Amino acid sequence: MNKINAVYVSLAALVVAIVALVMCIVCCSKDSTVNVEEVINEKPEIIINAMQNYEQKVREEAQKKAQEMIMSNIEDLNNNPNDGVLGNPDGKVVVVEFFDFSCGYCHRIYPVLKNIIAKNDDVKMVGKSLTFVAPVSQYAAKAALAAKEQGKYAEVYSALFEIKGPLTEAKIDEAAVLAGVDLEKMKTDMNSEKVNKALQDIADLASKIQVNGVPTLVVNGKVVQTLDETVIQREIEAARSK
Repeated sequence: MNKINAVYVSLAALVVAIVALVMCIVCCSKDSTVNVEEVINEKPEIIINAMQNYEQKVREEAQKKAQEMIMSNIEDLNNNPNDGVLGNPDGKVVVVEFFDFSCGYCHRIYPVLKNIIAKNDDVKMVGKSLTFVAPVSQYAAKAALAAKEQGKYAEVYSALFEIKGPLTEAKIDEAAVLAGVDLEKMKTDMNSEKVNKALQDIADLASKIQVNGVPTLVVNGKVVQTLDETVIQREIEAARSK
């Protein structure tokens, strides 16, 4: 059963349970003339409120489970040696970014994160490329990880996010060369077992901790979903003070 079907089954079960509860209340009422249908029709908010409370509970349980998974996978999240790193590699505050090079919102947050790194010399930023937005996303992700083998991950990461318009393989190659990468070596490394494993590890981790969209930031183990530099800076300061 997929997640969508499971949600529908859960909601249907909830409605049945609510109706049963109303019937129980009616049956226990001194007024035996009360009709269940009339009660629900007169007070539909009974079901609406119950469903809203149920949805809120489901969200809270999902967030709690995701947080538990983050903490149990914190080493892979923050310190996987196959990931690209920007900022201070020994930084005490770790900002993990799940992103896709083809994602418009990821392009919008790029200058924000660039400013964050410039303003905070104790921040280590870990890049984790996902590849679901467009077919070229995988080529871009592999190019950046292959550039890491030449010590050029940060340069290529920045170069790809500064490309104007839709990404193409030709634009990615050109940006990599301008960033100082040996193109022939990069293309060889893009197909290496190491790069393929790095991408698979990222995808597996994203699934484990329920990263369902990009960009998603994780600041010292706390999920932060925003494009606002002020919010990110506040979370960094809070993490720093702990």
